[in-house]
Amino acid sequence: MPQLPTHRPRRNRKSAVIRDMVQETRLTTHDFIYPVFLIEGENQTLEVSSMPGIHRFTADRLIDEIGRCVELGIHSFAPFPSINDALKDRLAKESANPEGLYLKTVAEIKRQFPEVMIMTDVAMDPYSSDGHDGVVDAESGEILNDASLEVLGQMALAQARAGADIIGPSDMMDGRVAWIRDVLDSNAFNHVSIMSYTAKYASAFYGPFRDALDSAPKKGDKKTYQMNPANRREALRELVLDEQEGADMVMVKPALSYLDVIMDVKAHTNLPVTAYNVSGEYAMVKAAAQNGWLDGEKTMMEVLTSIKRAGADAILTYFAKEAAEVLRRG
Repeated sequence: MPQLPTHRPRRNRKSAVIRDMVQETRLTTHDFIYPVFLIEGENQTLEVSSMPGIHRFTADRLIDEIGRCVELGIHSFAPFPSINDALKDRLAKESANPEGLYLKTVAEIKRQFPEVMIMTDVAMDPYSSDGHDGVVDAESGEILNDASLEVLGQMALAQARAGADIIGPSDMMDGRVAWIRDVLDSNAFNHVSIMSYTAKYASAFYGPFRDALDSAPKKGDKKTYQMNPANRREALRELVLDEQEGADMVMVKPALSYLDVIMDVKAHTNLPVTAYNVSGEYAMVKAAAQNGWLDGEKTMMEVLTSIKRAGADAILTYFAKEAAEVLRRG
């Protein structure tokens, strides 16, 4: 008779109790940072058509939403603002206005929920009349790296003054982490962390996000500053620079199509690694589930587990609230 196997991995899968005991990767609500959308006005909640289940909130409604999320065990949030076009200009001056929508809302969230973590976004595109993350040269259309640093530094300082716990530079300008760190430290905000968007790719998965905030570039694209999706080793070069410049945490964005990059970054740093499960990744799962092609809940949890398994210590995800409800049910 042929020799039967001695080693039988199935023994560790034979019951639910044993499977749970040897499970290698576990999700908790502590893993999640919930991106939320902020709009002008009062008492409004508007669904994002390309992101079923995700809404844009006026500040008063956003406060209510954060309260509901805290009850579910979510304590980390990343607000993104939709700014009125009349307030936009080429230098994104509204981004540092302490009486503006974004900064006032951040301050109010921290006043009502001092225990939550607020991660703010540092990039010019929500406030720029050009829709780019940096200053655009009026004649050539070039994105001016060094001219953008001054704007980004002042934006980060204003956010720190409003109460931000973590500053998230998502612009991908060279040298912005060191610049922001210097601005924060020289203004007595050395306790404010920087979570750098270390490897942010020029991805097709951002479309629904831009729908939600009307923040697409007016001309051109973002390929001269966001990374080429075909490049893997380049992420490690960005990682080294961010570590040298003083980042406290690093991020890979998007997540699902870049699990290899998350693994590489995790293997080459002792800093916490985060990953952004972006709007297009969310929308794909939701669309397939609505068509009955996938079990949406199981797929959601598998996606989030895969991101954590790849090495992410925290996950920015639009699934945060829904996943928290699943975890609460056990």
